[in-house]
Amino acid sequence: MNAALKPKHQRLVLVLLAMVALIGAALLAIWGLRSNASYFYLPADIAANRPAPDQAVRLGGMVEAGSYRREADGVTIAFVVNDTKARVPVRFKGIVPDLFKEGSGVVAEGKLGADGVFVADNLLAKHDEKYVPREMKDMTEAQARQTVEETK
Repeated sequence: MNAALKPKHQRLVLVLLAMVALIGAALLAIWGLRSNASYFYLPADIAANRPAPDQAVRLGGMVEAGSYRREADGVTIAFVVNDTKARVPVRFKGIVPDLFKEGSGVVAEGKLGADGVFVADNLLAKHDEKYVPREMKDMTEAQARQTVEETK
């Protein structure tokens, strides 16, 4: 009996090994993405379906007018994010982005506490579509277009 594999069987073994390696790599990638995924929620989504207390999520909406206040320690702020359907109180400790203000859009990254307060680790302030960077404020449209083309 011949113990060596025929060339046809050798190719089949190589193909099977390659498929196992590809499936293993895909499973590792899916597992890695799943553990780092941060889902985006609106306040109405949180009211309807609360995320798990230890789940990292992004909360987006508008900073409710009149809700912003700085706490006694001087670095912690509290405000309310709403989407006209629901409200979520947010607490954040750190440096606030320059564009952050009441009535503007915000995306807060963090976790929802058991008490219903969203504890943010990071704040991203959103600007409206009319925003123009300070450096481009005094430029004509042609100069602004040229500057944008030069920075690509």
